[in-house]
Amino acid sequence: MSGRLLPDASARVDDPAEASQVYAKGYFGTPAADGGLALDRFETVYLAEMERLALADRNGGAVAWPIAYRRAVRSDPEFPVRYLVYRDLRQRGYVVRANPPPVAFGVLPRGGVLHKTPSRYWVEAISERSPFDLARVFDLARRAQSAKKLLLLGVVDEESDLTYYRVRRPSPNGALPATPLRRPTEGWLSEDRVTVHEPDAVAELGKALAYGSRVGNRLELSLLEAAYLVESGQLSLKDAASGRTVPAERLARRARRLDPKFGERLAAYRELRGRQLVVKTGFKYGAHFRAYPRNPEHAHARYLVQAVPATHVAAWPEVAGSVRVAQGVRKEFVVAAVDPAAKVEFLSLERVRP
Repeated sequence: MSGRLLPDASARVDDPAEASQVYAKGYFGTPAADGGLALDRFETVYLAEMERLALADRNGGAVAWPIAYRRAVRSDPEFPVRYLVYRDLRQRGYVVRANPPPVAFGVLPRGGVLHKTPSRYWVEAISERSPFDLARVFDLARRAQSAKKLLLLGVVDEESDLTYYRVRRPSPNGALPATPLRRPTEGWLSEDRVTVHEPDAVAELGKALAYGSRVGNRLELSLLEAAYLVESGQLSLKDAASGRTVPAERLARRARRLDPKFGERLAAYRELRGRQLVVKTGFKYGAHFRAYPRNPEHAHARYLVQAVPATHVAAWPEVAGSVRVAQGVRKEFVVAAVDPAAKVEFLSLERVRP
C-alpha cells in the first residue's frame, strides 16, 4: 500500500481499496468522500516505520522513512516525544487518535470501535525534562473529569523509555471524627514541639484521638498538631523554659521560622483532619504526612500527602520518586495544593501500565 507524503508529514492514500485496508486494520486515518484516506503525521510516520505504508512524493518517487520523520519534526517540535507515546500505545494494541488541545491523544478501550465506542483515556505526552506544573496538571484533571475520561500522563525519559501516570482528583476521607477534648488542656512549648502532661488529656488525645506520641507519661505533639489544637480552642501554651503564656501568633511565627512551608502544611493538616483522617508525619517516606482512615492502632496509612502551593512547579524525577515510594509501601501519593486563601485541593498520581 502506498500514500502521498504531504509537506506537513501527513499523507493521503488515493486508492480506495488500499485506503479501506489501512482504515480497517486499526482505524488509521479519516476516510474521504472520494474513497481515499487522510492520515495525520503520527499515523503516517507509524505506518511507514512498521512497513505497512510505502511513501511517495508528489512525483511518485519513493520517500524513505527518516525523511517523513524529519518533516514531522519540522512541522511540530514536540513530535519526537509525542510520537514515542503514540507508537507505544499502538504497539500495545490501542486505537489512538490525535486530539485537539488540551491533550495529545484520545485512546479507545481495547476492542473499541471508532465512532461507536467513546474514547476511554486522554493521554498527554511529556518529556522528563519538562517541569511538573501542578496548575496545568490540575487543569487537565478537571477537564478529563468533566469529559468523563481517565487522564494518563506518558512521561518519556532521556533514554526514550515511558512511564505512565494515572491522574485523579480524589476525595480523601476517613472515619475518625475530630471530636474536641472534653475540656481544654495546657501544653508546654519547647523549641520545635509541645508536651502535654495532664493525665486525662494525655489519655484522650494520645489514644482515642490519635494525636502525638506517648513518651512515658507525657504526650509529645508536633507544632502542626499544637497549632491545630490551639486554633480550635482545645490547647493553651506556655513556654517550657519561662512558664510564660505563648499566644497563637508567637507559635505561628516560631513555626514559620523553623519551617517556611508551615502555612501550607497547616492548611493541608487542617483539611485532612476535617475529613476525619488521622494525620501523622510522613518523614520516613519523604512526604509531609501519612494519613490514616482510622486510628493507627487499627489501620494502615492509606495516603502519603505532600503539601505544596497551588502554583507548585517541580522536576519530574522528584515526582516520580515520590510516587514510587508511595506505591512501594502500598499507599496512594496525594498532592495537597494550597491556594493563597488556604483552600486545599487534592491530586493523586499512580504509576500504571495501560
